[in-house]
Amino acid sequence: MKRIYLDDVRTPVDPDWIVVRNYEQFVDTVTFHGLDQIDLISLDHDLGDSAMAEWHKNVYHNYELNYDNILEKTGMDCVKWLVNQWLDGQRVVDVVVHSANAIGSANMMGYINNYR
Repeated sequence: MKRIYLDDVRTPVDPDWIVVRNYEQFVDTVTFHGLDQIDLISLDHDLGDSAMAEWHKNVYHNYELNYDNILEKTGMDCVKWLVNQWLDGQRVVDVVVHSANAIGSANMMGYINNYR
């Protein structure tokens, strides 16, 4: 079974993870391997410069997250895509979030937990 690690900057120490850096790589990798071959997905929320700028400007200081300020797709977009796969009958995979963005993390896990 495979494990997918989504993060634009960090790389896990364990070399068994398949590392993807953005939404497109995430979708391509999950599609290529298939959810029936994946047992764990670990997600970051902020995937790019504008997402990090939003974290520094609003999330960290004001505890507010405005997706209108983010140009790149985020881990939240990956979660929405993933839940749509589950709604279409694909195997439900365990997901953890390793993001430093507390609001983004809560949004992602809330979306997943709402599906479950």
